[in-house]
Amino acid sequence: MSVIANIERNQNAIIVRLSGELDHHSADRVRTLIEEAMMKDNVKHLVMDMQELTFMDSSGIGVILGRYKQVKAKGGKLIICNANRSVNRLLELSGLFKIIERHDDENSALSSLEVVS
Repeated sequence: MSVIANIERNQNAIIVRLSGELDHHSADRVRTLIEEAMMKDNVKHLVMDMQELTFMDSSGIGVILGRYKQVKAKGGKLIICNANRSVNRLLELSGLFKIIERHDDENSALSSLEVVS
C-alpha cells in the first residue's frame, strides 16, 4: 500500500494528512507535494497529521527532517500530531521529538501555531 497525502491550507499553515505507508517507495512524492504546497501558499508552518499513517521507515524520517529544515529556515514550526504507537516510537527513537513538537490532535497543533504567529 502506498501513501496518500491530503494537503490543505489553514490560515498560516499547511496541514498534511498522511494515510497508508510512508516508505522509500513514496517518500520522494510526498516530499515534492509538501514543497510545492509550501511554495505555492507561501506559508511558514507545517502540521503533519499522521492519524491514518500505518507504517513509516527511515525514508519517512528523511522527509520529516527535510521539511523541518525548510520551515525552520522560514522562521516557522513543524508539528506532528496523531501519530500511532509504532510511528510515535520510531520518531522517539530517531530523536526527532527533541527538535519537533508533537500534539495529540490537529486542533491543539493548530492552536499552538496561533500563539506563535
